[in-house]
Amino acid sequence: QVQLVESGGGLVQAGDSLRLSCATSGRTFSNSAVGWFRQAPGKERDFAAAIRWSDGTTYYADSMKGRFTISRDNAKNTVYLQINSLKPDDTAVYYCAAVWGRTYSGTYRYTSKAGYEFWGQGTQVTVSS
Repeated sequence: QVQLVESGGGLVQAGDSLRLSCATSGRTFSNSAVGWFRQAPGKERDFAAAIRWSDGTTYYADSMKGRFTISRDNAKNTVYLQINSLKPDDTAVYYCAAVWGRTYSGTYRYTSKAGYEFWGQGTQVTVSS
């Protein structure tokens, strides 16, 4: 079965940068959409960024634009989330999600949890002041 595995989280200082990775097994990311979500303690799991594998189209939550960059590497079959200038309120579990074989006309499905079928276990990002 499809499995998604996140990595790259850890303990960092405010102002540092991290690059999170999402890898898949069982199948490649071909014809997929891959999203990153984050969930801070006591808060909902919110959309951060997404990428459409076929053409590289990206989507970002308005609050994430500027510091967050999503990208893909076909050879490594990996999706990355680069986070710059980390802030303490970026502390959260970051989840990778994916869906295959669907084409969405609008942006809503790409930016919503409902648009994704498979989820990773998450990677913890903790930012200290």
